[in-house]
Amino acid sequence: MVDLIQVLGLAAIGSIAGLIGGVVFLVKKNWAQTLSKVAVPFAAGVLLSVSLLHLLPEATHEMGDNAFVIVMAAFLGSFVFEHFVAHLHHHSERGRTSLKSAAPLVIFGDTVHNFIDGVAIASAFLVEPTFGLIVALATFLHETPHEIGDFGILVSAGWSRVRAFWTNFFSALATFPGALVTLFLIGERGEAAVAPLLAISAGIFLYLGASDFLPEIHDHDTSHKIEWQSLVFLFLGVVVMYGLKFVVPEH
Repeated sequence: MVDLIQVLGLAAIGSIAGLIGGVVFLVKKNWAQTLSKVAVPFAAGVLLSVSLLHLLPEATHEMGDNAFVIVMAAFLGSFVFEHFVAHLHHHSERGRTSLKSAAPLVIFGDTVHNFIDGVAIASAFLVEPTFGLIVALATFLHETPHEIGDFGILVSAGWSRVRAFWTNFFSALATFPGALVTLFLIGERGEAAVAPLLAISAGIFLYLGASDFLPEIHDHDTSHKIEWQSLVFLFLGVVVMYGLKFVVPEH
């Protein structure tokens, strides 16, 4: 029962709390732009660090080099899914021929992504509760700029702000079934069963950090040059996640 409450709390941190970005957008758009300028590079550093310094080492601890195969498969699977099914993230509105037709894909991709976040959070929690908190915080940090982008697309597509908020809210709830399915179906099988999920999460986080958030840093500067502030927050994200590595007890 205690584990259930803790996992639900972590899922709330990683999903519902991420709607803060959307709330900021609803209050004042220029605040959202400022927040996004800071959060995107920071989230890039967080995602890359959590993938390479936390998730991958834990996965290889249980399944050895086979973890790298799963990470590669998840990385490539994310690419295929994003480009042929639905985009996992939408920070920018450029290149949209029809925002109205893009809106359902935004919602679908966001819901799938939130479910995967739940799987990652619960998988990390089953290894070590503190590790679950780290992944939940990483999810929160990258969901904030994500929600800003989603709200921008839905509102630009003609949706009311109230409708956009509630749609994103219910989409965020997908984190909970992802966490619960992992907790009850995988948890009893031990860390060996959790390891593949950690590797999958590592591959997805690595893909999002490298191919989505890092390129997005350029969008905040019309000269397409990375400003020094962005580099500071990028490396700050790495340093913070590296420091948290020493908080998680070693096995």
